[in-house]
Amino acid sequence: MNSEIELMVFTDLDGSLIDHNTYEWAPARQALTSLDNISAGVVLSSSKTAAEIGRLRAELGLEKWPAIVENGAGILPPFVADVATQSAYQDLLVTLAQVPPGLRRHFRGFADITTTELADITGLSPAAAARAQNRCFSEPGQWLGTDAQQAEFVTLLTSWGIQVQQGGRFLTLSFGGNKADQMRSIIKAYHPKHTIALGDAPNDVQMLEAAEFGVVVANPHRLPLPPLKGEPEGHVLRTQAAGPEGWNAAVLYLLNRLELQ
Repeated sequence: MNSEIELMVFTDLDGSLIDHNTYEWAPARQALTSLDNISAGVVLSSSKTAAEIGRLRAELGLEKWPAIVENGAGILPPFVADVATQSAYQDLLVTLAQVPPGLRRHFRGFADITTTELADITGLSPAAAARAQNRCFSEPGQWLGTDAQQAEFVTLLTSWGIQVQQGGRFLTLSFGGNKADQMRSIIKAYHPKHTIALGDAPNDVQMLEAAEFGVVVANPHRLPLPPLKGEPEGHVLRTQAAGPEGWNAAVLYLLNRLELQ
């Protein structure tokens, strides 16, 4: 791997690099261009599937960098459009089916609904919703019960070796791995001099705290993240603007701070 990479940026997608409602990334174009100009690595890191991220990564011209998929349950290698096997996902659904019905009915996963229903919930096009259901490692879903029932659900699944992570929209289940774990493995492979991580949701916290600089991107659609480790010392920043506008401003600020412009 290239040992001369000055900077790697690890970024969440929904509510961070792309708009929470429109899924547009154009407001971040200036910062993305600046990153390209200095040959910085940009690693997309999301709960999205490999099929979804592979398409967006190609659109952004970032195919030469790995991507973290399905909340860190897997990695999409460079120049690969999708992941071939769904065996881990099928095993996850088999385990999920063992949850007592009185508790299981409160979790509405992507496998429990039609593509049309998912498109209605997320605002995705039918084709994009189908890619979101093409899962290999994890199962996102809506929690429809009480907080106490959710705690019982999480405790049970955890005892079975399933990791539960709260994202910006959905509760995501997997057999392990998170964004921070995968970020560390990528850093070990590429040896960047500096690292930046950006995100807006609880499942981003470990990634934000593990980077040299973490950026909490404002998201008016959810409660703000609590104060994070490293924030008082200036290693974790918060944006004023939401979504890709805030992302753009934060990256340009940090490029200037690191004297990489």
